[in-house]
Amino acid sequence: MKKEDFNKKIADMFAEHHAFVNIKNEQLNSDNGIYNRYLYPILTREHIPVHWRFDMDYNTNPNLLQRLGVNTTFNAGAIMLNDKYYLIARVEGFDVKSFFALAESSDGIHFRFVGKPIHLPVTNNPEMNVYDIRLTQHEDGWIYGTFCAERKDMSKPEDSSAAVASCGIARTKDLINWQRLPDLKSDAFQQRNCVLHPEFVDGKYAFYTRPQQGFIDTGDSGIAFGLCENIEKAVLKNEVVFEPRKYHTVKEVKNGQGPAPIKTEKGWLHLAHGVRRTAAGLRYVLYMFMTDLKDPSKVIHRPGGHFIEPLGEERVGDVSNVVFSNGWIVNEKEEVFIYYASSDTRMHVAVSTIEKLLDYCINTPEDAGRTDLCALQRNAMIDKNLEVIDKEFPGLKGYL
Repeated sequence: MKKEDFNKKIADMFAEHHAFVNIKNEQLNSDNGIYNRYLYPILTREHIPVHWRFDMDYNTNPNLLQRLGVNTTFNAGAIMLNDKYYLIARVEGFDVKSFFALAESSDGIHFRFVGKPIHLPVTNNPEMNVYDIRLTQHEDGWIYGTFCAERKDMSKPEDSSAAVASCGIARTKDLINWQRLPDLKSDAFQQRNCVLHPEFVDGKYAFYTRPQQGFIDTGDSGIAFGLCENIEKAVLKNEVVFEPRKYHTVKEVKNGQGPAPIKTEKGWLHLAHGVRRTAAGLRYVLYMFMTDLKDPSKVIHRPGGHFIEPLGEERVGDVSNVVFSNGWIVNEKEEVFIYYASSDTRMHVAVSTIEKLLDYCINTPEDAGRTDLCALQRNAMIDKNLEVIDKEFPGLKGYL
């Protein structure tokens, strides 16, 4: 390629990328009244800047070939800082290693990657991979990131896929410069989906965890709660599962805390993922529950079923039929931006309000428990609606 063609190609690539990241997204009509999805994903591998992927030096890349490809952008932590919306996405390269990258937005919908990928400090036992960061603005003044730190399981040297997951902890004031702390320690052999509670509980740091003995299998675990004295050497002496798995529900195989909970006057709003086994494999959905303001490990409302499921093209990707969330943001209007990934491939947003989420959690009936009871539960609502139609909407009878 001639130098002038090389330069023109680079200019064209930057112009095309600029046009792509500035495409206006469209809010979709809600089919449930709880939240609105958006037409396009908000972060994809096409959002990755050109200079993150291509060597732009003519002397070392005269054919302008991609050198460091990106496979997926997903499972982003989220926070609002200085009136801007920020996501820290899990970006997976062609080398199957993930890194964290910062994306910013002025409206919570349209994002662009900024700066450079985060170079996260390591402990004295560097991990092979990091992913799925949760961001917590803690009352101690720091922004904490808790994430999965994955290392080779050295007890099984012959198994190249055997791994050990622990909860990595880092903190920052500006989302750019990070201080690494020692990994969370507990009696569990492995830890995934660990989240720091935003306030002290009984003067201690509080964690939501999922203690497990295997890297993939959770055993009899669920979402657990534990306290530690010192975040700089975080040790959980006791973890109590307060949101367990349950047979024939959306959380029968495993479940895990999503982002840090949102504080409201009526309790803490929680978003979690639940997994069940189907003939086509595992299906990941999101569900919600609420806990007590004074005791965030005490569930006070548990609406039945899932909250967000993978739909349409969201069902297709590197790991299909999956939605996963580890980030949401509340703005000054009490709008809630729920950031979720689909099929371990791309990021989406659904927008609701505190009012609607409280209504959903408090007034949606809990899972009735058995198929006959679920049918009776639905029939009772239908009978009530038929009375309302007869009294308030007689013109609708022709549609019944």
